[in-house]
Amino acid sequence: MNEKLLKNIRQVEPYTPGEQPQTKVIKLNTNENPYPPAPGVRSALASMSIDKLRLYPDPTADALVSALAECYDLKKENLFVGVGSDDVLAMCFLTFFNSEKPIFFPDITYSFYDVWANLYRIPFECQKVDENFRIRKEDYYKENGGVIFPNPNAPTAVYEELDFVEDIISHNRDVIVIVDEAYVDFAGKSAMELIDKYDNLIVVQTFSKSRSMAGMRIGYAISNPTLIKYLNDAKYSFNSYTMNQTSLALGVEAIKDKEYFEETVHKIVETREWAKEELHKLGFEFPDSKANFIFATHPDFDAKELFEALKKEGIYVRFWGSRRIEQYLRITIGTRKEMKALFTFLRTYMNKGE
Repeated sequence: MNEKLLKNIRQVEPYTPGEQPQTKVIKLNTNENPYPPAPGVRSALASMSIDKLRLYPDPTADALVSALAECYDLKKENLFVGVGSDDVLAMCFLTFFNSEKPIFFPDITYSFYDVWANLYRIPFECQKVDENFRIRKEDYYKENGGVIFPNPNAPTAVYEELDFVEDIISHNRDVIVIVDEAYVDFAGKSAMELIDKYDNLIVVQTFSKSRSMAGMRIGYAISNPTLIKYLNDAKYSFNSYTMNQTSLALGVEAIKDKEYFEETVHKIVETREWAKEELHKLGFEFPDSKANFIFATHPDFDAKELFEALKKEGIYVRFWGSRRIEQYLRITIGTRKEMKALFTFLRTYMNKGE
């Protein structure tokens, strides 16, 4: 292609999602919830009028925003919703990271961050996590153009307590700090407790993990009304109708059923703790997981070979082969039955050489 033409084309290295096999497999590679959405979601879907789809959805997503506000005892002005947390985070990058100074995020983290930074021409610096995959908070005291990190981190599953998170926020009062909490419901306290204390804080969460709604693509940001207004201004300059009619209606029902939400989260956490014990018995090593996945390595087995062997058996886990984590696999917590199948195969495979 003409070199002059290419100069005017924005070229980026895209994010690579986990494999989405179309055949029946044990799918432990994309951190989806193994349980169905709340019963009210099924009922709402069955009763939805097809005629409603000819109409534009409410651009303010008021029903969903109101349900979230009631759930978290917030005002509607504290909330922004989007098409999955990826959409919300991308809008945050576009809206708030406009300094000539680099934004900071960990070197081992959600791999979409550098994609958005490159897409929007935002300078960035990756701060190295330590040998235990923990963030070094002192690395975020330096001058910067903004900070973002997940808590728990992905793909490591490491969770930092609220006082640790607050320390980073308090050392960066002149820039926006985004805490990406896709997995916080499996971990501990949320940084949303701090939004009234810090006017530079944005907390982002999702329906994809703990609420079993990855297929609906619903995410949201929690912050003070001023920052939420800036997000909405950017959204309405880009696409007013981001949330479709179905996502809005089903999202409301997912929020309503607190008992079901707590039940499924409890089952996943319970299975996770059991899975940790089983992995330890097999000689795996991993950071203490506080997410719905475990980031594991084995001193005697090559990660890629193990990944391929599992895949051949119809068990999908996530493998990157990236620097510093080339010997790690990320294993989503499935149902107890799915996890038992995983461990049955691992025991057979690992005992072959004995």
